[in-house]
Amino acid sequence: DGTAIRHGHRLIGIGSSGLHSNGYSLVRKICFDHLKLKLDAYVPELGKALGEELILPTRIYADTVQGLLRDLPIHGLAHITGGGIVDNIVRIIPQAFSVLIRKGSWRIPPIFAFLQQAGNVSDLEMLRTFNNGIGMIAVVPESAAPEVIERLTAMNEPAFLIGEIIERRVAGERLVWG
Repeated sequence: DGTAIRHGHRLIGIGSSGLHSNGYSLVRKICFDHLKLKLDAYVPELGKALGEELILPTRIYADTVQGLLRDLPIHGLAHITGGGIVDNIVRIIPQAFSVLIRKGSWRIPPIFAFLQQAGNVSDLEMLRTFNNGIGMIAVVPESAAPEVIERLTAMNEPAFLIGEIIERRVAGERLVWG
């Protein structure tokens, strides 16, 4: 329920497999309306046909999360679905805090860079619409972060230290992108 989340806790991002069925209205607008692409169009930035990228299955995190919850101090989990990183992570943290997401702290898959550039989409809109390569975020104490990342890596899960919980400085500002 997020009540154990505190200032200084770390955000561990678990990689996504792609779009995860979110943001397709914007994808349609960019790829089909603006660029006039067809599903079988080869997109060099992706190294494959557009349709191949769009049908990648959504990753399921149940086994991964259960493995972490057994014996690690996971104080919050956010599944990055509709609303992207912005809406989903702030939903689980207490009102007294904000989330600092560190730009460049994980590898953003090519589909997101392609959509951002082709559609001239701002960083904030990308974070509000898409998972940007992060399908799940675990909130953990600073001292547990290395072990959580190590455990995820051992499970063949891409894991990244992507940010931290900070004191909320400005009313309304729940996510800081820096």
